Amino acid sequence: MEFAYGYAQDTSVYSGARDTQMSFAPDTLRPPTYFRGELGKPVEFREAISALHDVVISDLRWAPKDRSSYLAWAERRDEEEAAQVAAQQATVQRQLQDVRAELDSLRRRHDSRMADYYRAQAKYFRYIFVRDYNAWVVLDPVITVHPDQVFFECFSRDESSYGRLSVGLDVFRNVGEFACGTTNIDYSSDLYDEFQKIRSYKRTQFEVDPTGFEVQTSAEPSYKEVKIDLPDSWVRGFLQVSSAMSLPAVACRLHPMDIHNICFALRRKKEVLGPRSLRYRLKPGEPVTVVLDPWGWEIPCPRSEYLGEQEHEIRVWGRRRLHILERLIPLARSFTVHLLGSGMPSFYVADLGDMSFTLGLSGWTANDWSASGNFDLLAPRGEVDTTTKERVFTALKENWRESPDALAARLQLDRATVLGALGAYSQAGRAIWDLEQNVYRARELSREPLAVSDLRFVNEREQAAQQFVDRGQALIARAEEGGGFVIISGSVSDVTRHEQVSLRIDADQRIVGANCTCNWHRQNRLRKGPCQHILALRMQHHQHEQDGHAIFWVN
Repeated sequence: MEFAYGYAQDTSVYSGARDTQMSFAPDTLRPPTYFRGELGKPVEFREAISALHDVVISDLRWAPKDRSSYLAWAERRDEEEAAQVAAQQATVQRQLQDVRAELDSLRRRHDSRMADYYRAQAKYFRYIFVRDYNAWVVLDPVITVHPDQVFFECFSRDESSYGRLSVGLDVFRNVGEFACGTTNIDYSSDLYDEFQKIRSYKRTQFEVDPTGFEVQTSAEPSYKEVKIDLPDSWVRGFLQVSSAMSLPAVACRLHPMDIHNICFALRRKKEVLGPRSLRYRLKPGEPVTVVLDPWGWEIPCPRSEYLGEQEHEIRVWGRRRLHILERLIPLARSFTVHLLGSGMPSFYVADLGDMSFTLGLSGWTANDWSASGNFDLLAPRGEVDTTTKERVFTALKENWRESPDALAARLQLDRATVLGALGAYSQAGRAIWDLEQNVYRARELSREPLAVSDLRFVNEREQAAQQFVDRGQALIARAEEGGGFVIISGSVSDVTRHEQVSLRIDADQRIVGANCTCNWHRQNRLRKGPCQHILALRMQHHQHEQDGHAIFWVN
């Protein structure tokens, strides 16, 4: 997917003896979004923005070993052995000496001519290693200015980790005029070194440069305009994160020392064999216990009491990505962990006072946000007409952030309708759920509307489900309503298979549990989203409701 960016200038950080000035160059092709203020907590901001950089450069994908040194040694060894064999033959030796003398002469002449080329080649490969194409794609984060905060969003290189830094306006002094909205900012990797120069004794000026929008385009434009062909996976990942954050989760609060103990234990020993998991044992009214596999190490969290009502043991993978949070431990008041389920994504929200940092981790490192997790399929799927959806989104943009209940009361709409509309806009990249404040926020991921049909799914499960419904192969046997849930059971059949399906939908029209006899569901459960049979039964039930034919057995 091609995105066009236009920057009036490069993002820059000036660090002097008495002050530091940070000027982020926004995308001039988007509606004006700008901000200017003086940082009141420069050290805290430095550490938080550095943690965001750690998300950007994170890449835990498996890479093959570099065998170039071994191959070079083997080649030299073969040459030596060949020389030893040749030395035993006087005739061959004399011939080799003549040839080698000639080759050495040619090589010296060749090397003298190519020395500049080899130096340039080495410099180029070092440049590619540090700043490859994919790194440049993700190093331009998304920044959003709202009436109460400014927040940055980014993805890791392996697209398995999501980072969001929210900076409240109370962090700033002397806040000038600002325009709310979302823009892409020019953000090169060299800025990380400059951020480390921020000090508490220096006055630090922060701005998303408003002058970028005053540049006039002419035959010789004074701003740089670039077009980046972003991979669909990058955009799709943002959409999946937005959907996953709005799903019901089990939450527990951890003391910063508990996060330190987990990271410390992970650094003490590296596992050789699996399972490489982290188990949260949660019992109401008792301290949280974290178990590290495969050693079975139990890390008690005496400062962190679980306040939930039900007992849980939830297992997550890809735990070494938690090292991203280490830099925030001295600053954090607490960490709130949101667990969607075993093998499902997890979110860690660091309370930094007037700032917060959200780290979103996919189910495991190889299961990145875009490739396997169709969490938008679990989100509310109620049909909402276009007029109502636009009305809800327009109302959201009036305040830029608002809870679903407040929106429903203000617009006099049903809460399920509001959630359906906001869910649709989240899946289109135009809204996002704030885990810290429990509100929806308007955040337009791109200047032009996204081609959701091209980005939303990487497989054809929902399309297959719709075909089951259209052919009348999805049959509902029973639908029970009670305890705030709708439990549906039935069957989905085709020519060769007959699958038994059941699912549970909460009051917000989200799938919170499901079972199917198909092989795909037995292997993956809901870790990669629901199978096509579960989706088909849900679609069939929704269609019955729309037609007024839904029948319930009420408990």
